[in-house]
Amino acid sequence: MELQNFVINDIKPLSMTDKVSDLKLLFNQLTYSHIPVLKDGVYMGCISETDAHCFESAITLSDCNYAIEGFYVRPATNWLDVLEAFAQNDSNIMPILDQNNTYLGYYELNDIMHLFNETPFFAEPGAILIVEKGIHDYSFSEISQIVESNDAKLLGAFISKMDSDLVRVTMKIGNGSINDVAHTFRRYSYIIIAGNEEDSYIESLKERSKYLDKYLNM
Repeated sequence: MELQNFVINDIKPLSMTDKVSDLKLLFNQLTYSHIPVLKDGVYMGCISETDAHCFESAITLSDCNYAIEGFYVRPATNWLDVLEAFAQNDSNIMPILDQNNTYLGYYELNDIMHLFNETPFFAEPGAILIVEKGIHDYSFSEISQIVESNDAKLLGAFISKMDSDLVRVTMKIGNGSINDVAHTFRRYSYIIIAGNEEDSYIESLKERSKYLDKYLNM
């Protein structure tokens, strides 16, 4: 996805010679978690709102430069990597530097999330299915084959949890029966964690359990 149209320059970065009071005032006017800071026109990093409120208003930003966080992305950074940078730095603003490290502006988290919401994974109708299998036993080629063997379409899949033994894969499936797909995953020794349509296999087990309870209580 092209991100050039989402570069913002609505706020002017502060200078290291500006006072913390200026920084606090800017945070009071905005909803951003961080504000970019320059020194002689060179990007130094960002200061968070949390840190800003810990400093005396009369001092300058150079007096608290140890709190500056130097995160940024490049114009050519993939949008998924941009999302990862947002998450890693717990920020809703992401400065952009060119190859000469010149500050170009910033991305806003809501804009990038909007792009994510426009992908087929979210925009297309379908069912969410979450499966789990041993970390050495699963493969995405097998997952795709299982879905497509049931005349369904795999709209997207990602690893949503991983530990030393198990991998959990979340997928969105369109144009097919989620129950048929789930049954096939079971035959391939996948554990079904969740699905957002009725799973007839689970419902059948529940009905049998109720019947057994009723029988035992007679």
